[in-house]
Amino acid sequence: MAGPKRGINMLSTALVEFDMRIKVGKEERHDCQLIDGVSDLDDLWSPWDCALKYRINGDCGTVDLTVSRIDHAVMANVEVAVSEVRSSFDLCFRCFIGGYDEEIRLFNGTIGESRHLTRSVVAVVDGSTLDLKFEVASEPSGSAEHCCSFKAGTHGLDTREMKTEFGLISVKVTWSTLLSI
Repeated sequence: MAGPKRGINMLSTALVEFDMRIKVGKEERHDCQLIDGVSDLDDLWSPWDCALKYRINGDCGTVDLTVSRIDHAVMANVEVAVSEVRSSFDLCFRCFIGGYDEEIRLFNGTIGESRHLTRSVVAVVDGSTLDLKFEVASEPSGSAEHCCSFKAGTHGLDTREMKTEFGLISVKVTWSTLLSI
């Protein structure tokens, strides 16, 4: 038999590829492969506008994953910067999108100096809300929650600033439409 020994056929509407690793060393080649694979969502078996939960077992552990296909969605690029840091604190930054009860955790870590957090991209139903919740905590002071909401639109830019006892949190959300192929 000449040619490839296998064939590939995809009948799905959406294909999600995973390459998740556990950071072990300074170089990427030392990292442990957690999951390397794909999941598919199709029109016949995967419903729209609801959260679906999957458990994926890998060689080095298990990952719980929640995915959703959202009709009439727009894209929110969420950028967070922390400045004027007075003392080290823990920050947990989550978002909730209109119509879904599931939280999307965007950051969880310690802030010791002014910095930009990684940019996150979230799909939101056009015209609904994107609610961001920031839990700020430190050992002697306890914790406090700060919230801000944005109305989803097809294009534009929204900004907010929240002053906490530990520093200033600046949020920028840039809206754009998702491309249809």
